[in-house]
Amino acid sequence: MAHIQVKRLLVNYKTLEEFRAFREYGAAELSMKDDLNESIIENDSESPFYGIYYGKKLVARMSLYRINAQFDRYFEPPQDFLELWKLEVLPPYQGKGYGRALVDFAKQFNLPIKTNARQSTGEFWEKLGFESVTYNETRDRGESPYVWFPNGVQEQTAQTN
Repeated sequence: MAHIQVKRLLVNYKTLEEFRAFREYGAAELSMKDDLNESIIENDSESPFYGIYYGKKLVARMSLYRINAQFDRYFEPPQDFLELWKLEVLPPYQGKGYGRALVDFAKQFNLPIKTNARQSTGEFWEKLGFESVTYNETRDRGESPYVWFPNGVQEQTAQTN
C-alpha cells in the first residue's frame, strides 16, 4: 500500500466541507465538524486531523491527540500517549487498506495509542494489534478502550490507577 499517503489536514473551511461527505457527518461522537469549528485558524499546521485523499477526494480521516503523561491511566510505565479518535473511511473505499494506513501512521510515533471502539469495531482494532484493556468503571465511564503497546510498554495494573 505504498501509494497511500497520510496527510495532516489543514484547519480550514475547505476541510470542513470535505467532512460533509462522511456517513457519520452530524453524529456527535464521530463528526469532526465541531472540533474544526472550535479550532478554526486558517491553514493551522498543528491540526490534529489526518486524512487520505484518493485523487482530490478525502476518503479517510482521523483525529490524533498527544496526551501528557500526567493524564496516563492506561500504560506502564506512565508516559505521553496518543489518543486516536474519529477514524472513518468512506464506504466505497473500505476494505482497501486506508484505515490500516491511518493506524500505521499513528504507530510510527512509537508512543502507546488509546482509542475507543465504537459501533462493534473491536475486531478491526484487534486485527491491527490493539488490545481491549481491563475495564475500569471509574476511568472508562462506559467507553470501550482499546490500546496499542509499543515494545517495553504494558497495561497499568489496578494499583497504579
